[in-house]
Amino acid sequence: MKSTLIKNRIQEKISTKDNLLSIYFTAGFPQLQDTRKVISNLAEAGVDMIEIGLPNSDPIADGEVIQKSSTQALQNGMSTSLLFQQLKGIREEIEIPLIIMGYFNTMLQFGVEKFCRTCADLGIDGIIMPDLPVEVYEKDYKDIFEKYELNFICLITPQTSEERIRKIDQVSTGFIYMVSTASTTGKTSGFGPQEIDYFKRIRNMNLKNKCIVGFGIKDQKSFSQVCQYAKGGIIGSAFIQSLKENGIDKIGEFVKQIRTSH
Repeated sequence: MKSTLIKNRIQEKISTKDNLLSIYFTAGFPQLQDTRKVISNLAEAGVDMIEIGLPNSDPIADGEVIQKSSTQALQNGMSTSLLFQQLKGIREEIEIPLIIMGYFNTMLQFGVEKFCRTCADLGIDGIIMPDLPVEVYEKDYKDIFEKYELNFICLITPQTSEERIRKIDQVSTGFIYMVSTASTTGKTSGFGPQEIDYFKRIRNMNLKNKCIVGFGIKDQKSFSQVCQYAKGGIIGSAFIQSLKENGIDKIGEFVKQIRTSH
């Protein structure tokens, strides 16, 4: 039965709930052995999905906060193999969807099939690799992802053409990660008319996959804004900043203040 669960955990969450809150954090930050504690505390606080970031020495799309957490995690000694060790038995404790997010060179170095097989064994539900082009995925890796029943979650941005969005929608499984802005993560505060128009435009396309908005969500106001137009929101930089300043014990408080009106 395990494979059915792996395949459907994300879809089940998306089909049964609105105002989804997904939290991104960097594995091995603030301390090397904090990964498991962060996941447990987030699940206990009632988040809907967790994105576990694989630290990378050149995280091009990430803002300063995530870059620094990535550098710190690597200095702490975090690696792909160690993350997989830390996640052993996680499904005995955690029921919500777990997604691994990173850059493709990390997956390639580990071995794509080995990476996917290990994810499936651990009960990981999906993978986000922002720098893996959808055409390359479809040609070279789609069969492997499907073999291990892993959702492949693609990103779109305000600059992505309608034709390409349709293509991404066709290939993606789970949901589409809708980047709110063209700038790097962690900079904006709230969303203006330009972003709102983009959210409406995508909503009106009636895509097969639901969209969850990431980049620029840092408080209850910005989370509520995106939930009006999409299935939910993803918070990364603001959560990592809170983790750095307030520690793991305050995770519940962080989540609570995001969800105030929901």
